[in-house]
Amino acid sequence: MRKIILDTETTGLESRQGHRIIEIGCIELINRRKTERNFHQYLNPERDIEDGAFNIHGLSNEFLSDKSRFADIAQEFIDFIRDGELIIHNAPFDIGFINAELKLLGKKWGKIEDYCTVFDTLVLAREKHPGQKNNLDALCKRYEVDNSQRDLHGALLDAQILLDVYLKMTGGQTDLTFHSVATSHGVKGKSEQYINNKHKKLVVIEPTESELAEHRMLLESIKDKNKGTCIWIETELD
Repeated sequence: MRKIILDTETTGLESRQGHRIIEIGCIELINRRKTERNFHQYLNPERDIEDGAFNIHGLSNEFLSDKSRFADIAQEFIDFIRDGELIIHNAPFDIGFINAELKLLGKKWGKIEDYCTVFDTLVLAREKHPGQKNNLDALCKRYEVDNSQRDLHGALLDAQILLDVYLKMTGGQTDLTFHSVATSHGVKGKSEQYINNKHKKLVVIEPTESELAEHRMLLESIKDKNKGTCIWIETELD
């Protein structure tokens, strides 16, 4: 159940034209929960970055000039992803670049598929939403994932956004931790349980309209994943 959300940034669009990876971002999930383990590296590509690519990620040749090369971090990267399942949006793009980097290191490194499996969320999105836009921005809007910090693309930031989208697309929760928020009137947050210390009974807190909407969206995603079946929706209709 170990999964690694992965994204890369590159000098251009085609690895076959000699373009290279300049950033790798990975986030570890175990049993659908985010751990504290990330892998993040900026890389010196030893070549110029195309203007079109720079406009997307904002990483300059000057900024990357003193960074490690892929060869320097290859073993650490392989050790991080080994025996996991890579979760990637438009996987052929990133896998193509990673395999091109491994090829430059020599035959003994093989391909990324020798170390782990790969799951493409773009393929899943097209199956769930045929005929619709399924880029990451469109999925963020569809699943109400906040990507307001994404002025430019970044491998680790995009991996975090993809993590939230992936969990919602596959019917899971993005965060099982409940937080309380104090208001000016001392009222607790909506997700905290309250205990009446006098009678030792739980006080029932009714869900808000937004919570009901989120609950409904989750049930609908479960229904889509299970080909139109969701016993919780059927129970509510009864």
